[in-house]
Amino acid sequence: DKFVWVTCSIEKNGKHTTAIYRAELSEDSLINEQLIYEALPYIKSPYHFGSRLEIKGDYLYASIGERGEGMIAQDPTNSIGTIIRIHKNGDIPVDNPYVNNPDWLPEIYQIGLRNPQGMSLDPVSQEVYISNHGPKGGDFIGPVKTGTNYGWKQIGWGGTNYSGTKVGNGNAWEPGFLKPEFIWVPSIGVGGIKFYQGDAFPEWQNSLLVGSLKYQYLSVLHRENGQFTQEELIFKDEIGRIRDVEINSLGEIFLIADEFDSSLYILKP
Repeated sequence: DKFVWVTCSIEKNGKHTTAIYRAELSEDSLINEQLIYEALPYIKSPYHFGSRLEIKGDYLYASIGERGEGMIAQDPTNSIGTIIRIHKNGDIPVDNPYVNNPDWLPEIYQIGLRNPQGMSLDPVSQEVYISNHGPKGGDFIGPVKTGTNYGWKQIGWGGTNYSGTKVGNGNAWEPGFLKPEFIWVPSIGVGGIKFYQGDAFPEWQNSLLVGSLKYQYLSVLHRENGQFTQEELIFKDEIGRIRDVEINSLGEIFLIADEFDSSLYILKP
């Protein structure tokens, strides 16, 4: 039997949260499903659940959105607005950064996030990367580093509140917080991400594929000397709001658009 992990939103008493289930794949069915993680507290808001998963060895990384609650992402007594790291069976790793700190939840690996909706393992550095929605401006790509803080909602990565007011003191970044590696102002509505490895498009090897919901394109984010440098835009306004991207063993790219009448698209050379 093969295990499958699913992240979703769940409801209890009129409130919702982000949750992770593990199930076994038996022929075409998922069986023996188990709830292995639920982000606490449950919140009434219908916004900003995250959530993506990435497996690295025996660790499962998951992104939890801050549910529109802002500074809750700076409160480590809950896991709202964080990246958590658990084992694939739901257990807490003994080497998590705050596992011995009674003021922090032991599953927390990184804090200060708004709404991270993409996650992918970098084949070059072996670091997990995320995409994160900024407010009005400030979408970003950055690494998941142990014990770090991206700063939401004290900083806004170059964005403002939707009303036009400043986020915090109006700074894009402040000392003590982790700096994103690539930022979009204005926001592109950043969706799923995937580092490209494959034979179908060798010129994109180790580049990062990024879906744009707002501007409806696939971005190939190229790197030079370990730095993200320039975007190559594909399919702009052709298939809709690109929500997620996946790559098969041949290097063919699959895209799914977030539209009422959507399709699964495959990109071949």
